[in-house]
Amino acid sequence: MKKYRVNVNGSLYEVEIEEMDAPAAGAAAPQAPAAPKAPAAPAGGQQIKAPMPGTILDVRVQAGQAVKKGQVLVILEAMKMENEIQAPCDGTVTSVSVKKGDSVETQALICTIA
Repeated sequence: MKKYRVNVNGSLYEVEIEEMDAPAAGAAAPQAPAAPKAPAAPAGGQQIKAPMPGTILDVRVQAGQAVKKGQVLVILEAMKMENEIQAPCDGTVTSVSVKKGDSVETQALICTIA
């Protein structure tokens, strides 16, 4: 268990977090399987949509740019929190539908990856 102290709106809380994937004491560490290849974008392209309403703080990709799974596409501010919208697959950005400062609704198209 690891202990952390967390400050939430000025209130301090102590939390304990258990590490679940650590091998038991004295047990041999299991061999890690080969990393699976990141999925490619589906035929016709994959639409990346806003998961919540908010404001686009930063656009980190442009049309024609190659991206890897997990790469940050845009930063979306919602409820005073910055949310990284990441690529769900490897591919090439075919279109970007937002720009810095845009307000978006839930399910608004952000970009397309093919």
